[in-house]
Amino acid sequence: MRILVACDSFKGSLSSQAAAGSVAAGVRRVFPAAEIDFLPIADGGEGTALTLTEALGGRRHIVRVTGPYGGPVDAMFGVLPSGEAVMDMAAASGLTLTPPTGPDIMRATTYGTGQLIAAALEQGCRGIYLGIGGSATNDGGLGVAAALGVRFRDGQGRETGHAGQDLAAIREIDLSGLDPRLRDTELLVLCDVTNPLCGPTGAARIYGPQKGANAAEVAALDEGLSHLAAVVKEKLGLDLAAAPGAGAAGGLGFGLMAFLGAKLRPGIDFLLDAAGFAAKIRQVDLVITGEGRLDGQSAFGKTPAGIARRAAEFGVPTVAVAGSLSGDLSGVYAAGIRGAEAAVCAPMSLEAAMAGAEAMLANGAERLMRAIDVGMSLGSG
Repeated sequence: MRILVACDSFKGSLSSQAAAGSVAAGVRRVFPAAEIDFLPIADGGEGTALTLTEALGGRRHIVRVTGPYGGPVDAMFGVLPSGEAVMDMAAASGLTLTPPTGPDIMRATTYGTGQLIAAALEQGCRGIYLGIGGSATNDGGLGVAAALGVRFRDGQGRETGHAGQDLAAIREIDLSGLDPRLRDTELLVLCDVTNPLCGPTGAARIYGPQKGANAAEVAALDEGLSHLAAVVKEKLGLDLAAAPGAGAAGGLGFGLMAFLGAKLRPGIDFLLDAAGFAAKIRQVDLVITGEGRLDGQSAFGKTPAGIARRAAEFGVPTVAVAGSLSGDLSGVYAAGIRGAEAAVCAPMSLEAAMAGAEAMLANGAERLMRAIDVGMSLGSG
């Protein structure tokens, strides 16, 4: 049996490389002679910059920027041998940067991500790949734009803030101060979801609660994003609210398109192409993928679904091992994942699950492969 292990990171516990190693250990308990190849991968979410920088032999840069709640954070971006920069918005504006006091989505801003883009421009990069998963924010991209020179004003001509709580106040958008270097820069956004900006499947209603938003805040943020979209349509002539990925990262996808002229591309497709997925998939019989949790959202362009879709183009089946399985997985199966197993199979705290992630992931992979072994026995009969 020839197997390709292509895992996303398990946030807070295992890198994509470490997760792949655990899966391989579980596979070899059942199929010790299996030929296993590895493809550490990301989808535009947290870990994309590091994965791509290491895969292509780039160099890392560390920059101090403004975190999502105003304090300083040190964020990494990579510069590839070809001269392009690659970065994660999560490094500057991510949910993992939430302080012990808890998240505050109404005042969270992507300003630091804009500073990260400015740092890449200072390095002479005129091609920027930006992964926008894992955000703490719901500001519609106001912060990024403000850090790069865009000014937002209210009905009295006063400059507004650049957080989710400021969305509803905006009446004017002034692009005259936008960093002129962006005119000669291609900004490619690696986006791990396809949600529109607002509405039932938009940024606030789908992802706001996991960033700490209560019901009233979700409603206010959704209305604010809808208002921002109307102002952008009126003042800039751009109708982008329904564009796939506009709702990514709390509306950052929308803001990057509207204010910076960015192009959105599914992160998983870009990373798979860059890592040589097509050459590897032709040599294997099975793909095993995985991430921290498989649930209904996993069908919206996340790593496992994207890998399964691409593998199916070559007639290779895909199965998944996740930290946990949650809710209705019919969309996941429809996306091409033929079977799934959870690493955690007993009640325990999140802290305990993360501490034991390496061993439990290997055990989950072993259970999955034993089920495949049974299927192979039935088929041969």
